[in-house]
Amino acid sequence: MTIFTSPYPDVATRDLSVTEHVFADLENRPDDVVLTDGPTGRTLTAAQFMHQVKQMAGGLAAAGFGAGKTVALMAPNMPEYAVVFHAVAWGGATITTLNPTYTASEVAHQLQDARADLLITIPDFMDTAKEGAGDLPIIAIGTQEYDALFGDPINEQVPVDLDSFTVVLPYSSGTTGLPKGVMLSHRNLVINADQSIVAADFQPGEVTAAFLPFFHIYGMVVLMNIHLAGGGALVTMPRFDLPLFLQISQDYKCQRMWVVPPVALALAKHPLVEEYDLSALREVFIAAAPSGPELSDAIASRLGCTALQGYGMTELSPVSHVVPRKAPKSGAAGVLTPNTSCKIVDIESGAELGPEEEGELWIKGPQIMQGYLNRPDATAETVTPDGWLRTGDIAKVDQDGYMFITDRLKELIKYKGFQVAPAELEATLVAMEGVTDAAVIGRPDDEAGELPIAFVVAADPAPTEEAIKAHVAAQLATYKQLHEVHFVDAIPKSASGKILRRFLRDGLKS
Repeated sequence: MTIFTSPYPDVATRDLSVTEHVFADLENRPDDVVLTDGPTGRTLTAAQFMHQVKQMAGGLAAAGFGAGKTVALMAPNMPEYAVVFHAVAWGGATITTLNPTYTASEVAHQLQDARADLLITIPDFMDTAKEGAGDLPIIAIGTQEYDALFGDPINEQVPVDLDSFTVVLPYSSGTTGLPKGVMLSHRNLVINADQSIVAADFQPGEVTAAFLPFFHIYGMVVLMNIHLAGGGALVTMPRFDLPLFLQISQDYKCQRMWVVPPVALALAKHPLVEEYDLSALREVFIAAAPSGPELSDAIASRLGCTALQGYGMTELSPVSHVVPRKAPKSGAAGVLTPNTSCKIVDIESGAELGPEEEGELWIKGPQIMQGYLNRPDATAETVTPDGWLRTGDIAKVDQDGYMFITDRLKELIKYKGFQVAPAELEATLVAMEGVTDAAVIGRPDDEAGELPIAFVVAADPAPTEEAIKAHVAAQLATYKQLHEVHFVDAIPKSASGKILRRFLRDGLKS
């Protein structure tokens, strides 16, 4: 039996809620600016942030959205996002975070599945919010209704069970299938922040341009919570904009950039980068999708810094592996964070493999999710009875303990760091009149990672490629759109009816 373990000592388990964890650091620096709105320059000091969180927790409770309730948040990155997130947590409620690019039908699915009691959004998203929320109460940030949520402060964390209470409910497609609510506890979020601070060598005083969306687990934990809890600060961006990102990185002398592969590609190749002073930069950290050694090496050479990768998933709160800055290895996805172990399992036999052998990556640690909301079947498929999480990724671990992702066992397509579930696209396609069967795969792309490509069996008369793309565009978020449609006579399937995607991939190569 080969179990790979972390090179770091375990971090202590702290009996704190996620917001108590953040406040523990902020209380020591009340006058520090910790949140800045990049486009406008609005700021919040640590003291102002904590006061607003406590006031909003009180206002939510007075309005009937306190302990035990579920509040949905659909907004871009902005200082108010962190306020709402932690006010809900401080008040003993659950927060479910929605992708702001969702269509009304996607919004409706998540709100209904999460049994949300309130939706908080921004005025620009109100039309989609109203269409998706139905009769659910909606409040827009920046309005009188939003201001009314600031009530008498709740000065102490509303008691919750740190291990069993679900504080945040982001949605993930897991290793396959439609988006599912990932139940994460206060313990999950706190321990993973502490694990990541150690593994990433996060230092007090770090400021970064925060464009990675806070609704996504990467932006939520690695940016929002680690920077607030670890002595840092954030300059928020509502969406990625290369000139603004570079301007913030220059003006705030950012020492670290947290990015995804498409942004890493821009840092390596875009001529605009040369116009900014990034001399303070010491690290570019790439995650959310695999990135080859060539890209990391190109960034390191161009910017005179270290370019590293990490590995994680929503179900891991999210981090399990980080490449150490003091001992980088080109192309590696990282070494294990504290308190974490992994093993490589043969796909066919289930045997545990040794160093340099390829198999499915399984992970165990205190950051593993509680499970999928309303989906005990999917939970059982993903987490073993003895606590191992099957990642669905093919990997190997070298003799030095560095993990490398070599392939993907799971069907998910990674488009610009976002998960695209083929099953969701396929269900949308076959619901269209004139489409009798469909399959979707990801095609490798240097900029995006993978592009969703559809294979369609059509009736007579057949819909056009343009009509099929328009149908998908009306139903699903922009990052789930089809980039090509291929018409075929039949979808290759196994005897049990499973789509044989490798044949479709081989057909694209030929």
